[in-house]
Amino acid sequence: MSIRESIAQNMVTTLQNITSPISIKYVTREPFDFDKLSNAQFPAILVRSGTEDREDSSLGGSITQRMATINYDLICFVKGASIDSARNNIIEAIEEGLDVDRYRGGNALDTQVINIEIDEGSIDPIGGVIMTIRVLYQYTRGTT
Repeated sequence: MSIRESIAQNMVTTLQNITSPISIKYVTREPFDFDKLSNAQFPAILVRSGTEDREDSSLGGSITQRMATINYDLICFVKGASIDSARNNIIEAIEEGLDVDRYRGGNALDTQVINIEIDEGSIDPIGGVIMTIRVLYQYTRGTT
C-alpha cells in the first residue's frame, strides 16, 4: 500500500474515533448525498484526496528520496438547532482529533489545517464546512 493511501486511511480512522467535543457519526471517502442521511448520521464527513506537490529531496536515480505535500478536503455536514455552533464544534473536533497524531501513524512528517470555508447558509437546514488539511510526507521513488 502506498504512503499516500496509508495517510488517507489513517485520516478516516482518526475522524471516526473523534468523540469530543462532538462525536463524528459518519466518515467516508466515497461521495454521498447528504440529503439522504438520517439525523443519526450527522455530523458526516467526506474525506477527499486533493492536490499534491512532489519534489526530489535527494539525488540518486531510482532510490531518490522525494518530499510530497498533499491536501485533503474534509467536506463536513452538520445539523442542529444552532448551525453556527454545530459548524464551530466540528471544526474544533477535527483539528483537535488530527493534532493527536500529526504524523499519521508514522507515515507523515506533519499535518496541518490550512483552510476552513463554510457554506454561509446555502444548504440550510444543514450546515457545511470544508476544511483543507495539508500533510507533508517523504517517500522513496518507486514505493509511493
